[in-house]
Formats: sequence, structure tokens, C-alpha cells
Amino acid sequence: MTSTSPHAPPAPATGSTPPDAPPGMGETIRTVALGLAAAVLIQTVAFQPFTIPSASMEPGLVVGDYLVVSKSAYGWSRASVAFNPPLPPGRLFGRLPARGDVVVFRRPSNPREIWIKRVIGLPGDRVEVTGGTVIVNGQPLPQRALGPGLDLDAPERPVVRVEERHPDGRAYVTFDAGAGLAGDDRPAQVVPAGQLFVMGDHRDNSLDSRWAGDVGVGLLPVTNLIGRAELVVASWKPGAALYRPWTWFNLRSGRLVQRIL
Repeated sequence: MTSTSPHAPPAPATGSTPPDAPPGMGETIRTVALGLAAAVLIQTVAFQPFTIPSASMEPGLVVGDYLVVSKSAYGWSRASVAFNPPLPPGRLFGRLPARGDVVVFRRPSNPREIWIKRVIGLPGDRVEVTGGTVIVNGQPLPQRALGPGLDLDAPERPVVRVEERHPDGRAYVTFDAGAGLAGDDRPAQVVPAGQLFVMGDHRDNSLDSRWAGDVGVGLLPVTNLIGRAELVVASWKPGAALYRPWTWFNLRSGRLVQRIL
């Protein structure tokens, strides 16, 4: 025979609310669930935050920059969705980037890795690099030296700031670490349909479309695009981390709410 402790509370009736449950708990759970669903929907359809993980886009973007990425800029594909689920191929409302756009994408050889580069060549373009000068469809992109720069990834490495300009007038600043380096000369190639040629702004510290996909990006399928990098919201100095609250305000000055060129 099983005995019952005289101090044990009676079991609640089936389907009843336990006497100690806070009032409105069900409503709170629904509110939290709706909030999470809305956040996932916004990140899938509209905007997604992204943190710069490497120095390949210096000087314009540096490690620790916190960006807003527009998901609607080029339409949506499986790459737009978290965890890259096995959805049908293609893009919904797909549009090509413009030359010079800074794009966030899933690396073709490893879609779990999310990278950021600048679009240099569109489908049908003929792209080559000669002596560090980028040539698109036979036209060199004009360059103008702006003087010494500071490579935050390797301060001991001398770099020169170089303005590069596209025919449509879009200009941005790149880093050049000197002549005769590995990526300074690449033979001409025509970008196939449905693909892009991308490069990092730190031309001598970027594994991009100048290298095969097992080393760099290779040619980038348009379906791997996540979106266009629009805005630097803030930038954290090295050492800042989410799990160390005392570093949350360790921000770089002068990098709050800046449009990405």
C-alpha cells in the first residue's frame, strides 16, 4: 500500500492551471513566440545584421563593423534563409547587383560560411587584372593614389590608399600592399551567365574571384547572394564580445551610422 505525505498538496484537476502559475503566462508565451517569428521573418525578407569577420574589405569596412544588409535588393533564394535549407533553385524577384555593390553571400564551396566582397564583373563581362589594375571589358578602372594607409589587421604592413572609380562615377578606396604580389595579375576571363566576379577592397589580403573556389570564392553564383551591405551601424574594437558585457560599449569613434560606398 502506497502512503501519501500529509504535507503534499493535492494534484490539480486535469486541464486546470496549477495554483502557482503566474497569471497571463500563456499570453506571455504567445507574445514571445510571435516576437521571435517576426524577427525571423524580418531577417529572412527585409534586413539582416552582419559582423565583419576579416580584414579583406579594408579600409572601407574593418573587423568589428556591425552592418545592416538589405535582403530585398536582389530578390530571395535559399541563401536568404537561415541555415540554407534545401529549397528549390532560383531567385524570387531576382535582380542583378550593380558593379561596385558590396554584397554578402554564401561561399560557393561551403554555404555555411558567409562572406562579403565587392562586385567587379557581371554576367558577360570580361575581367582581368594587370599590375594591380582591374580591367573590365577592356577598360581599366581609373585609380588615384591617396597616400599611406593603416592596415588594422597588420599595422606593420605598409599599404597605400587607392581610389578606384567605375565608369558610372561610383568611387571607393582600396588598399594596395605593393607591386608583384599574388593577386596583381590574373588572366582575362568572361563571367558566365548567372555568376559574378567579386573582389575584396584590400586587394592584397583578399581571397576572392581571383582564386579558385577551394581557396577563395571563385566565380560567385547569383543564387548565393544574401543581400547588399547598406550601412555600418557601429563598430567594436578588438576584444569586444557578446558574452563579455563590460566590452559592449568598447566602440570605435567615428564609425556610427555610416553608409557603405
